[in-house]
Amino acid sequence: MEVRWLEAFVAVAEELHFGRAATRLHMAQSPLSQTVRKLEKDIGVPLFERNTRSVALTAAGRSLLPHAYRALEELEVARQAAHASVGTVYGHLTIGFTGAINHRTLPVLTRVLRRRFPDIALSLQGRVVTGDAVAQLQQGTLDLAFVGLPLDPSPLESRLIAREPLGAVVPVDHPLANSVRLDLGALRDEDFIAMPAGRGSDLERTTTAACVAAGFRPRVVQEIGDPFMILTLVAAGVGVSLVSEGMSEILPHGAVYVPLADPQPYLRHGLAWSPSNPSKVLRVVLDVASEVLPTPS
Repeated sequence: MEVRWLEAFVAVAEELHFGRAATRLHMAQSPLSQTVRKLEKDIGVPLFERNTRSVALTAAGRSLLPHAYRALEELEVARQAAHASVGTVYGHLTIGFTGAINHRTLPVLTRVLRRRFPDIALSLQGRVVTGDAVAQLQQGTLDLAFVGLPLDPSPLESRLIAREPLGAVVPVDHPLANSVRLDLGALRDEDFIAMPAGRGSDLERTTTAACVAAGFRPRVVQEIGDPFMILTLVAAGVGVSLVSEGMSEILPHGAVYVPLADPQPYLRHGLAWSPSNPSKVLRVVLDVASEVLPTPS
């Protein structure tokens, strides 16, 4: 039995489609089918039920799958151990982030990691709001996430990495566009563009809380899960929004950022991870993060 046979089997078992599995493995479909048949011949039982329209695991295939996962995982551990023995940090890390909100922090971390530890493979997952990040960290589908703080009570660990004031973004031809500072109450009758409510977005939560503290609830006419698209819709004249001060650096043409008058609401940016995650790569990344994204005083 060869490792590539198991890799082919797992790909087909997960995709249940030889064409998609072949694309995933960067090979043609015919050699993939031959590889799977070699594994079936070696084991002595069929692993898939095939017809012209579908592919399904047999009982033997379902029994083999968890063992195939473990075999491939053990092989990866062996590779990492071999690299570690010569001082190389080797492995994979999945990082979740929201989007444009993290444009000051995410690149700082990833640039240093790629320079110092080129054998760490980073998988970056965008449009992951805080609520989703918490769930995925607990499930183990994310290793590290950029989140808004504070988090609701959870078994996760987190650390503050930045604190940014919220400001208003208005169309360039808005009557308040030339204001030096803006009283938030002046926006009570405006149409707002915001992150979707109930999805766990810290930007949406902080925006709503700030408006309520100013004596009104924002009248949201458009919800959108991409922070940069919020800026784009403001530039298009659809409405106004509240965003972190750092996003003023990436405004599209047609939108203006106006700081808010005191008392200013703040977004508190953080990193979160699960303390039960056994990844040695995560510990290395957290050490780098503490250096390049220190907790503000």
